[in-house]
Amino acid sequence: MATSPRRERKTVHPDVLRRVITFVLAGGKGERLYPLTRDRSKPAVPFGGTYRIIDFTLSNCVNSGLRRIYLLTQYKSASLQLHVKQGWNLFSAELGEYVWTIPPQLRVGTTWYLGTADAVWQNVYILSDEKPSHVVILSGDHVYRMDYREMLAEHIERGAEATMAVIPVPAAEASRFGVVETDTEGRVTGFREKPKDLDPRGPEVLANMGVYVFDTETLVAAVSRDARRESSSHDFGHDVFPALVAEGRRVIAHRFHGAGTDRRPYWRDIGTLDAYYDANMDLVSVSPEFNLYDREWPVRSAPIQAPPAKFVFAGGEKGRIGEALDSLVSPGAIVSGGRVERSILGPGCRVNSWSRVEDSILMDGVDVGRHAVVRRAIVDKGVRIPEGYEIGVDPEADRKRFFVTPGGLVVIPKGELLD
Repeated sequence: MATSPRRERKTVHPDVLRRVITFVLAGGKGERLYPLTRDRSKPAVPFGGTYRIIDFTLSNCVNSGLRRIYLLTQYKSASLQLHVKQGWNLFSAELGEYVWTIPPQLRVGTTWYLGTADAVWQNVYILSDEKPSHVVILSGDHVYRMDYREMLAEHIERGAEATMAVIPVPAAEASRFGVVETDTEGRVTGFREKPKDLDPRGPEVLANMGVYVFDTETLVAAVSRDARRESSSHDFGHDVFPALVAEGRRVIAHRFHGAGTDRRPYWRDIGTLDAYYDANMDLVSVSPEFNLYDREWPVRSAPIQAPPAKFVFAGGEKGRIGEALDSLVSPGAIVSGGRVERSILGPGCRVNSWSRVEDSILMDGVDVGRHAVVRRAIVDKGVRIPEGYEIGVDPEADRKRFFVTPGGLVVIPKGELLD
C-alpha cells in the first residue's frame, strides 16, 4: 500500500500539553443520520464494526498526548456516556488526566447548548478553574487520524490567537463545507459558508474541519462577546471565527496532515447516511484509504467480551459454504453457511446457510435467516431478518417497507420487527 512521503513532524514539549484543555463537542442531534440516531447521539453511532464515531476523536487525543478532556454532551447521551465509561477509563486522576462528560447545566442561563460556541460559553467556568494556556476544540462526529501536536506547535510558532484546521477539497464539493479563504502566508482572511456559485471545474478550496486551537484569553473573550449577540447562531464557523477576522485578530489556517504510518490526509464528515455508508465502505477495500491496522496510531474502543469470529460449513450441501470476502467481521460473529461480500459485520452477528450479505453494514446481533438476501443496506442492532427475506433487491418494495436514502441505501432501525 502506497504511503505519502515522510515529512518533518512538528511537536510540542510535554509541559505544554499539560497546560492544554480539550473540549470535544458531542451533543449534536444528527438528524440527517436518522434512524441511526433515533435512540443515540451522532457520536455514539457504531462505525467499522467494533467502534463508535467518537472513538476516532478520542484516539487522536490520546495519541497526541491530550489527556484533559471534557466531552460536551446533550441529545440522547446515555449510550455515549456508557461507552466512554466502559471504553475510556484509561486516564490517571493522580496525574491530572481525565475524560469527563458534561451535559448542559444551565449555569449561565435557562437554555440547552444553542450551538458549538454556546456549549463552550456555558462551560467557560472550567477555564477559570483550570487556567490552561491553550484550548483545543474538536468535533466528536468525524472520522480521521490527526496529530494535534503539529497544529498546536504551528499555532505557538506563528504567534496565532486562533488556529483552524483546513483540508483541500474539490470545488465541485465546496457546497457541503464552510470554505476558508487565506492569504499567501496562511492567515485567514474570510469565509464562505457552503457556497453554491463556485465553478465545479475550478481549483481546490480549503474546507473547515471543525478542529480549533485557541489561546485561552482569546477564546474566553470571543465566546463571551458572541453570547451577547442576539443575532448570532452561536457557532464557531458561522460566527466566532468571522468576528475574529473582522476584528483583525491573528487567525491562521493549519493544513491538515494524516498521522501514523500512512500520512494521507483522510477526513470524513459523517453528515448523512450515504456519507456514513461510504466511510464504512472505505474500510473494506483491498488498500483502504483509512487503515485501521496502523499500530503507530491505534484506534481504541470499549473492549468486547466475545469469542473470535467463526466460519462454518466448508462443503456438504450445494452452495452451503460459510465465507466472507473483502469484509470486516467482528468478534462473536458467525458466518454459518452464508456468503458475505464487501460488508461489515458487527459483534455477535449471524449469517445463516444459503443467505447472502453484499455491500452492507450489519450492527451488533443482527441475524440473517436462511436463503435471505441483504444488499446495500444498513441494518441497526438486534434486527432479525426472516428466512427467505430480500432487502435491496426490489427498490419499489423496499421504499414501501423501509427508509431508503437518496443514494438508494436501505436503512433498518434498531430492533425493527420484520415479517
